[in-house]
Amino acid sequence: MNKAQLVESVAKEIGSSKADAARVVDAVIGALSKGLKKDRDVQLVGFGTFRIKQRKARTGRNPQTGEKMKIKASKTASFKPGKALKSML
Repeated sequence: MNKAQLVESVAKEIGSSKADAARVVDAVIGALSKGLKKDRDVQLVGFGTFRIKQRKARTGRNPQTGEKMKIKASKTASFKPGKALKSML
């Protein structure tokens, strides 16, 4: 499912226009992003937890040339599904 399909699904679910649903989806995504930036964890009971993880610096390989290269440490977002979501899948 992409964002357009999500907006369409939300519009049908709440019985409103796609423009209203798009604002709702954007607001939720914005709130999740702000929550991750501020608290580093966003827990939605019954759905799952979004969390910031730290990746260590490491040595990689350029796939075109095969030469070794250094990859910097970075932060990434991860998602761990909740119990209810896991059982539904």
